Amino acid sequence: MMLRLFLLCAALAAATPATAATPIFGRWITHDGDAIVRVEACGAKLCGQIERVLDPRAPKNDINNHDRGRRGKPLVGTMVLSDFAASGAVWKGGTAYDPKSGKDYRGELQLLTGDKLKVTGCVLVICRSMYWTRVN
Repeated sequence: MMLRLFLLCAALAAATPATAATPIFGRWITHDGDAIVRVEACGAKLCGQIERVLDPRAPKNDINNHDRGRRGKPLVGTMVLSDFAASGAVWKGGTAYDPKSGKDYRGELQLLTGDKLKVTGCVLVICRSMYWTRVN
């Protein structure tokens, strides 16, 4: 009986972070309306990649990437959020990549409501937040 109780508690504890984080998962339109990013679990962390480019004037490839070897890769499929870990109601410790500048930023994500996601990128102590909208 005690073993069953222990296993049940262990299973619930293991499931809690993923269950609590689930509302942030989904498809989001970026602040400028240029792309749809799919946010999902990548192992125990969170990541997001460009699912669709909405701006017809945008380049087809990741031409501004600081890694010259990646400049020929398509924008669709480019990872723009990586390695975020849940910390209460905020996801921290990850990297946000901006394909327009080709730069990586220390990032933080926070679900404000069911349809608004605050995406913050920082360099040293200077931070900038953008607000993404959920795609229904």
